[in-house]
Amino acid sequence: MDFRALICDLDGTLLDSIADLGESMNIVLAADGLPRHPIAAYRQLVGDGVEKLAERALPPRLRTPETVREMARRMREVYSGRWGVHTRPYDGIEQMLQGAHEAGLTLAVLSNKVDRFTKEMVAHFFPRVAFAQVAGAKDGVPNKPNPQSALQLAKELGVDPAQCVFLGDTKVDMDTATAAGMFPVGVLWGFRDQEELLAHGAKRLLAHPSELAELLS
Repeated sequence: MDFRALICDLDGTLLDSIADLGESMNIVLAADGLPRHPIAAYRQLVGDGVEKLAERALPPRLRTPETVREMARRMREVYSGRWGVHTRPYDGIEQMLQGAHEAGLTLAVLSNKVDRFTKEMVAHFFPRVAFAQVAGAKDGVPNKPNPQSALQLAKELGVDPAQCVFLGDTKVDMDTATAAGMFPVGVLWGFRDQEELLAHGAKRLLAHPSELAELLS
């Protein structure tokens, strides 16, 4: 296939960030005396932006719009000071990205993480990778799986959506790729399992970052 761009999700795809996300949300919950969640449980709670994370983490009786907004605000505040405590790129990710770049693909990141954090973390963890665009969640732009941000990104890259590989680890990413007319590739090292990825349209599954080279060859 004639692929010209690789658009990557961030959390669970490029970065193993679940411990910092979970610990930050637990700090916010504990400050109000609310039950905390096991870090492993956050694999199912994250992926749709910080507001959805706050809503899912709260006890059902407290999931009012006002409380969710306040908890999301506090989560951003806590996370801003600790997003790099445990977070690291998955093994083989930088080599995968460099290989895709050498194969002629334009590289980009599209995340539901707050735009500021997305840009800061990509710059910190991948200083040697030539990303053409890095985009996170912004006010006024619907989060994934709405395809608007993915289509806008393809336009900015000057690439037809059908020529974009969309790499992600959750149904949100696969639904985004499908709705945008991109090629959905699911990764098995992230936060969700192959059943979810296949059920939401993954056309290829990768067990290790090195396997992307075969798709691009």
